[in-house]
Amino acid sequence: MNCRVVVEAAVPVYDVETEDEAIRIAISKIGEMLNPDLNYVEINTGTRTSPSGEELEPAFIAADEGLVALELEMKVFNIESEEHATRVARKEIGQRLSDIPLSVIEVEEIEGEPEESEGEFEDLEDEFDEDLDEEELEEIGAEIEDLDDDEDLPELDDIL
Repeated sequence: MNCRVVVEAAVPVYDVETEDEAIRIAISKIGEMLNPDLNYVEINTGTRTSPSGEELEPAFIAADEGLVALELEMKVFNIESEEHATRVARKEIGQRLSDIPLSVIEVEEIEGEPEESEGEFEDLEDEFDEDLDEEELEEIGAEIEDLDDDEDLPELDDIL
């Protein structure tokens, strides 16, 4: 089973004046913490809503300090259940984002991406095998054996 897990992170930022500046700094901060180990995690701005249902900006600023809601999305492969996918994503992301609160907001099962690519290669392999007859395969093998002979290659001392 493979899943896509979306985790919400509350990222604190300091010395900011505008919401856009807070968002840019938060994305940069999270990107630095995740890369290069987790460069496959996608970082998006989160969504916030007021109690009345009104959509708000993902950043809240007070006294030149801000709190930014970001959504971190990753795909987890070869897991047993959605709960297992949640644990894996929280562990992988949480290890690198110390002191940043995380909350899983979505887990979605995705259909077998790794298995599909393996099947494509097997199909191509079968296709190539069908196109070549035994004589052609023997000729290719003979050419490869000829390439393996070291007699045709000059010695390094001879080149210098």
